[in-house]
Parts: sequence; C-alpha cells; structure tokens
Amino acid sequence: MTKIISFFTAIIMFLVPGANYPHNELDTEHQNTNYTYVFVHGLGGWGEDAFYYDIFPYWGTLGGDMMKYMNARGFNCVAATVTQNGSVWDRCCELYAQLTGTVTDYGVNHSKTHNHDRYGKDYTGKAIVSDWNSEEKINLMGHSFGGATSVMLAELMAFGSEEEIAATAKDDISPLFTGGKADWIYSVTTLAAPLNGTTAIPCKDVINSYKIRNPQQILVVNTVGVIAGPINDGRTEDDCAYYDMEVDNAMEMCENWKYSDEQYFFSLACCMTDTDENGVTTADESDFEFIYCAAATEIAKYKGVTEKGYVLDEKWQPNDGLVNTISALAPFNAKTTDYEGGQAEKGVWNVYPVYRGDHMSLMGGLLHNNPIRDLYFELMTNINAL
Repeated sequence: MTKIISFFTAIIMFLVPGANYPHNELDTEHQNTNYTYVFVHGLGGWGEDAFYYDIFPYWGTLGGDMMKYMNARGFNCVAATVTQNGSVWDRCCELYAQLTGTVTDYGVNHSKTHNHDRYGKDYTGKAIVSDWNSEEKINLMGHSFGGATSVMLAELMAFGSEEEIAATAKDDISPLFTGGKADWIYSVTTLAAPLNGTTAIPCKDVINSYKIRNPQQILVVNTVGVIAGPINDGRTEDDCAYYDMEVDNAMEMCENWKYSDEQYFFSLACCMTDTDENGVTTADESDFEFIYCAAATEIAKYKGVTEKGYVLDEKWQPNDGLVNTISALAPFNAKTTDYEGGQAEKGVWNVYPVYRGDHMSLMGGLLHNNPIRDLYFELMTNINAL
C-alpha cells in the first residue's frame, strides 16, 4: 500500500517542473570536518535505492535531487531507505544495517517481545557509506519520523540496550546493542520531527470527516493512519510508527533516551499557523499543501488530555500540518539552548529558530515549490565549521 502511494505521488510530481537555484560552493577554508551526511526519510518516504527516486527525489522534490546538488558542492551525502511504517526501533536497526553493510538484526529481546523475525534485509556488501567508525564519523539528518529514528541510532550507538545485552549471548549480539560507539556519530539534526508525538492522531477521526468536503485531504489521514498503522504480519500492534507517534508513547520513549556529550544535537521545527493576541491559533489553508489543510485546522484548535493524564493545551496548537511545533523543538526531558549558527554545545539540543513552512516545506514542497538548498547548505556548513 505505501509503495503504491509513494509511486503514485512520484508520477504526479514528475509532471511538475523543477526549479533552478543559485549554486553555493563549500567554504573549505573554514570547515573543520566534512563527514558523510546520512539523510533519513519520514513516514511513507523513500531513499536513493527506490526505483522512483530519480523521478521524484524525497530530498529535494520539486527542486531536484538534493543529494546530487550537495555532493557537487563538496559535501558527501547519501539518502537511506528504511521501512515506511515501522517502529522507531525497527527503522533504527535497518539504518544501522545499511550503514555497516550487514544483515538487519532487530535483536533477540525485541523480536521475541513483538513476535516477528529477528533478522531482516541483508545489506552485506551494500553499505551506503564506504567506511564508518570513530575516525570516519557520520552526520544524521532526519525528517519527520526519520528524526526519531536518527536519535535512537545515536542513543544505541552510545549506550547500547540493556535488554538486548541480557537476552543475547556475547558472541551473537549485534554491535548496535553493545554501546560504546558514541564517537561514530558526529551530529544529529531533526527536521520537523514528532519527537514528543503528534496530536494529529487524536484528531484523525475529525480530520477524516473532511473527505466529505475535500476528498483529496484524506491523503494526510492515510499518512498518519494507513501508512503509520499496525503492520499485519503477526507482530504486536505496538511495534509500528502509529504507536510511537502517540503522545504518551513518544514521551515515554524520549524519557528513556540519553544524550552523549560526544555528539551534537540540532533541531529545526516548522510552523505554518498563526496565533492572535487572544491566543487563538488558526491555519490559513492557502499557505498549506492541500493534503495538510484539514489536519492543520484541527490540530490548531485541539485540546485534550492523554490516557496517562498529560494535558495537551494551547501550546500544542501551532503546527506544520502534521507535527505540533512544540513537539519538534526537542525531547521534553532534554537540555536545550537556542542556536542560530556558530559554536554549538555537545550533549544538549541546539534549537534553531522555527522555520515558516508546512511539513513538506523542508523537502522542497509538493505543489508549493519551496527552495531549500540554501537552507541545507547553511545547516551543513554550520556543522562542518564546528
């Protein structure tokens, strides 16, 4: 289902001409590193090994393949492909296997707990980076659910998994779960990521009713419902993206994350709603991609209480059409600092000013062409200059 949706989108977008943007050149004189950038897509997304990536690249969309553009400017960029609707854990394990050129190992404890096979796709001889170690580090750039995927990879590389260590023989455990490799990852940058969950999920039934008036807007419900929903292969229902994006579950996951003081963390949240002097938040549908209009409107007025008693108040109303802006700033239990370039702090979240755009704006837009090459050039130049 998700591959059909992705391919259908690619065919439609192929009919929309791309844009030509000015070329920036990497300032090699002032850079201190130039580690490989690994881009991790969000729900329903795809990487460079998808056969339709050349037709419609996830990274760049209307403006053309950003990987090729940035590589031509002097950066080293690759776009990974992970399961489109899997849990943060499963996506993380698949990303690790691609980076190391090994068989995907979901772990003894995890696979038994969630009733699915321990091993997945074999990437032997197909590593997407030529070398990855403490000397040849990587920078992770994760959009949407790819942000949470990237954070978990950094956390496991640094601290490992006590559950997997306890459940697995020493000669059988994946190095992903043993920790001690924080210095393999130089930085993590999350882009419009639902780090603390999204209220698009409790709003989904109301959003779904919009199909009566605007059938095309049902696509965003498919994104957070069909694409993200339980995977019907016999596994437990809590081993999927939908579960991990619910606020209670996302916040519980965040509470267990630790942040190494050997790694940099950055975040860029989006917002395309406005809040007036009376505290009323509204979404101007003319600004949004059409698939996000219904969700943006409902998230902008949603208030509630989660099953575990967390109050979702007006602070959760500003949004990008799929993710609440407050959720994308940083995990709530993390130490943060404002960041606009220059020197950053390790082990804390360096939070960029909120970007004016909807959820797909950082990808280049779907029907609304949004030039983003200069933005990424700046983000990556900042990291290389640290």
